Amino acid sequence: MLDFRHETFLTLIACGSFTKAAQALHITQPAVSQHIKYLEELYGCRLIDTSGRKLRLTAEGELLREFVMTVSSDSKHLRESIRAAESVTPFSFGATLTIGEYVMPEILSRLLIRYPDMRFHMAVANTQILLERLSRGELDFIIVEGLFDKSEYDATLFSLEKFVPVCSPKSPFARGEATFQELTKSRLIVRERGSGTREIFENILQKNNFSLHSFDRVIEIGNMAAIKKMVSMDLGITFLFEAVARREIEEGSLAVIRIPGFDEMREFNFVLLKNSFFRARYMKIYELMRENA
Repeated sequence: MLDFRHETFLTLIACGSFTKAAQALHITQPAVSQHIKYLEELYGCRLIDTSGRKLRLTAEGELLREFVMTVSSDSKHLRESIRAAESVTPFSFGATLTIGEYVMPEILSRLLIRYPDMRFHMAVANTQILLERLSRGELDFIIVEGLFDKSEYDATLFSLEKFVPVCSPKSPFARGEATFQELTKSRLIVRERGSGTREIFENILQKNNFSLHSFDRVIEIGNMAAIKKMVSMDLGITFLFEAVARREIEEGSLAVIRIPGFDEMREFNFVLLKNSFFRARYMKIYELMRENA
């Protein structure tokens, strides 16, 4: 386990100054400096660069930060597992909105039928917030559709999902084919900034030499159910994961727009902290979820 000086190190990084870290830890500023000096002597390198106006980590400091955060997170989960001492160990995870609302309910329902004593907590937020909560040890793992730096985490493909444009069955786009250029004349209804779905869509537009500014009218809505309802009423078009609109497409209240050459697949990823002591346990949950998808 890590000693208290590593906690000082993490607090200093989070606070951004020796003064604020001292206040947060209820110790003196010289004590904070002594803790960092001890760690630098222990590891034989500089961890903090204080030459500029803003406190910065050295390359060695960044490596230590990743290690300490992983060990700190694992220690927290180990304490919880020991306290639980139950046959079915509870787990806490996060999912982005698309996955949390349209993919996980069916999977979790099947798991509860098979394992009635299973206990879990699912948080729903955007990719960046979930990554931050994972790093702080608040979540055991996360399942996300947004873009992130895989080299910084232990990521495993959960599923590949189709990303499609949809419109009302009353729309002219519901019949025949349409180009991106033709679609830009329509009202576009999209998720808010920070949404994984929005980020993926903007990347697809960029790949096709378009942007949100290419559309005559753009409306942002933070609720996927509201977006689908508005599109079904022929008030605009949208792009989303097929899994989100599968029921409406099958029932005929939404139609997939056919764009020549458009065949976009995107990853849903199961993400852990690197080198987690509990990786084997979390991967067993991953296998259970995949079996019941």
